[in-house]
Amino acid sequence: MRMTARALAIAFLVLGNGGRALADGDRTIKPDPAQDTAYTTAVQAIEAGRFAEAIPLLEGVVARDARNADAYNWLGYAVRRTGDPARAIPIYQKALDIDPKHRGAHEYVGEAYLLLGDVDKARQHLARLNALCLLPCSEYRDLKKAIETFEKTGQAPTAQR
Repeated sequence: MRMTARALAIAFLVLGNGGRALADGDRTIKPDPAQDTAYTTAVQAIEAGRFAEAIPLLEGVVARDARNADAYNWLGYAVRRTGDPARAIPIYQKALDIDPKHRGAHEYVGEAYLLLGDVDKARQHLARLNALCLLPCSEYRDLKKAIETFEKTGQAPTAQR
């Protein structure tokens, strides 16, 4: 009977929250980025290649929600894709400070380091991805390929997502 009540309480918390998971460590509910229209619009702009348009939208999102690792990751991505990898690195680091296991941020910050010619820092993030991915994940594969390209050509690939 106690187990059933506990299971019902957990189901109520999860379902009552639209299925959103609890944040790591602090047991608070993660905000749902899909419910933030600025976030959704910014991601759509990025997917359409309009990186500069996404930046102020995402800056607004992180101003309202300083614990949104995904928004920081997308903001770093948009900044990097507008040609400023050095400015993107501390933004990615904010995402990683919030969520040290954020695979996308590890991949993208590694690519930013490659654009700056720092293959050793990129390799550190590749090693972290290797530890995070139980099986080879796309973030690991993409960063590994970018590092290999850099080692062969001396240039980081620029058309990666």
